[in-house]
Amino acid sequence: MTPAVTAARLFEAHLIVADLEVSIAFYRDRLGLELAYLAPARHAAFFWIGSRGHSMLGLWQAGAGPQKTTAHIAFAAAADDVIAAPARLQSAGIVALDFDGQPTDEPVVLAWMPAVAVYFLDPDGHLLEYLAMLEDEPRPDAGVVGWRAWTRDEPRRNISA
Repeated sequence: MTPAVTAARLFEAHLIVADLEVSIAFYRDRLGLELAYLAPARHAAFFWIGSRGHSMLGLWQAGAGPQKTTAHIAFAAAADDVIAAPARLQSAGIVALDFDGQPTDEPVVLAWMPAVAVYFLDPDGHLLEYLAMLEDEPRPDAGVVGWRAWTRDEPRRNISA
């Protein structure tokens, strides 16, 4: 079956947040995203990711109820920026996380792709990720490895399946 339209890339994603003002400050001031539009009557804010018109993140305030849901969003970035991200996140007061959610000072490599990635949480507990595809050959057998292990010439160690 031929699709009616072939999707070229993801344009927009939305997250539910408990406090819109806190989330606006996090995404604008700590992550450096450009606020594209604020819709106070709808309790929503929209941010450009990268250049204007390329990709967008929408935040919708829903309140802090007991049935809180979290989501995961990955932001594409340059490999050098992902490699430097743990230190930069730390300087912004954000804890960099590895694939297993543990604090880290280095990104991980998702060897099946392969891509270098680092994770962190926003104020609502949404899992955010900076990710860059690598030009290396995929190594699905390697699992997820730390950046330093990936770049060494010795056999790669598996830190997660």
